[in-house]
Amino acid sequence: MHSVLGVFTQNTFCNWLIDRNIHSTAFRDSSESDRRYFVIVSCKSRKTFRHSHVARFRGPFCLLSAMKRRVFYKGILNHCYQRTADRGVLFYTYSDHLVFFTQYCVMARKYGIRVLAVCQMPDHVHDSVIANRKQDLEMFKQYTNSGFVRKRSEQYGLTGSVFDCSFGSVPKVGDKKARTNLIYVGNNPVERRLVSKAEEYRWNYLAYAASDHPFSEKLVVRDARWPLLKAIKEVKAQYDACKPLNYAQLQRIFQPLDRKESLQLTDFIITTYNVIDYAYAIRFFDTYDRMLIALHATTGSEYDLNEIFIGKSDAPYNKMTSILLRERLVRDIHEILRLSVDEKYGLFLLLRRETEAPAEQIAAFLHMPLKKVSNGND
Repeated sequence: MHSVLGVFTQNTFCNWLIDRNIHSTAFRDSSESDRRYFVIVSCKSRKTFRHSHVARFRGPFCLLSAMKRRVFYKGILNHCYQRTADRGVLFYTYSDHLVFFTQYCVMARKYGIRVLAVCQMPDHVHDSVIANRKQDLEMFKQYTNSGFVRKRSEQYGLTGSVFDCSFGSVPKVGDKKARTNLIYVGNNPVERRLVSKAEEYRWNYLAYAASDHPFSEKLVVRDARWPLLKAIKEVKAQYDACKPLNYAQLQRIFQPLDRKESLQLTDFIITTYNVIDYAYAIRFFDTYDRMLIALHATTGSEYDLNEIFIGKSDAPYNKMTSILLRERLVRDIHEILRLSVDEKYGLFLLLRRETEAPAEQIAAFLHMPLKKVSNGND
C-alpha cells in the first residue's frame, strides 16, 4: 500500500520541500500555480523521500501512481518496457523502425548491454536485456530514446515529449522466468494480431536468428544495381563509424530502389547493425526450432509491468495509414503529428467511418487528446 504524505498547491509544496531540506532540481515551476496540485506518495517508507515520486496534475483533484525504485541485479535478465508519453503511435513507417533500431544497437554496444530480445510494436517497445550495472542500463535507455527523438524531431519539425519519462523494468530471476519473458516479448505481435506466428513479424527480429535475409531475396552483390551498391556502402560506413542511420539518409538511399531492392536493403541494415545475442537466448530452449515451438504453443504472460492495450488488435494502425495516404489527405503520414486538434478531429471522423477501430485507438494513432474525442461523441 502507498501512503499519501500530503496534498499541496505549488507554494505550499515548495515550502514543504524547503522545511525538509529536500532538493527540488527535478521540480519545474508553473505559471498556473492556482490550478496545479501535488500529491506526495511514499512508495515504501515514510522515513525517506528518496524513493518517492512527485507528480503534477491539473484540476481540483489529485491522483498519483507512485514510481517505485528500480530493482536491478547484475547479470540477470531484465524485461524492459517503454511506451509513449501520450500512449500514441510511435512507429508509422519502416524508417521509424530502422532509425530506432540502429540507434538502439549503437547504444547497446556502447554501454555493454547484452540483448536477448527486442520487439518494436506500433506504440511501445519491449526488450529483454542483461547489464552489469543499473547505470549502464539507464544510460543505454536514455540515449537510445533521446537519440531517436532528436532525429525524429529534426526530420519532421516536431516538439514535445515522445516517451514516458522513465522506462519500466523487471528482473527475471531464474531460467523459467527468463524463458517465459522471451516468449512474451517475441509473441507480442501475435497477441496484438499483427501476424499469426512470431517469426513472421519483422520488428521483433526473431527471424534473423535463422537467416540474414528472412524477408527478401538473397542479395548477390555482383548482380546488384549501382544504387543498391551505393546504399550498402553508405550503411557499412555508418556502422563502421559507430553511428546510427537517420531519416534523411534512409530517404536518400531508398528513393532510387525498386521494391525488391528496398526489401534487400532493409534486411541488410538490420543484419549489419543487429546486436541480439541469439545463441544466448536460444540456450533457454536448447535449439531455435524448440524456441519456435514454445512461441507457437503459448503467448506467455507478464503481470509485473501491468501492460494496458488499446483495442483488440494493432492491425487497424496500418489500415488507418493506408486510408489517409490513399485519400491523399497527407503526403507523409508523419504530417498528422503537426496538425491542429481540430484538423485531427476531422481525420478522426473519417477514420471512425472507414474502420472498426475504437475511438481510443484512432485517437492514439492521431495523437489526439481523449477529452476531444469524448466531447465530440457526446
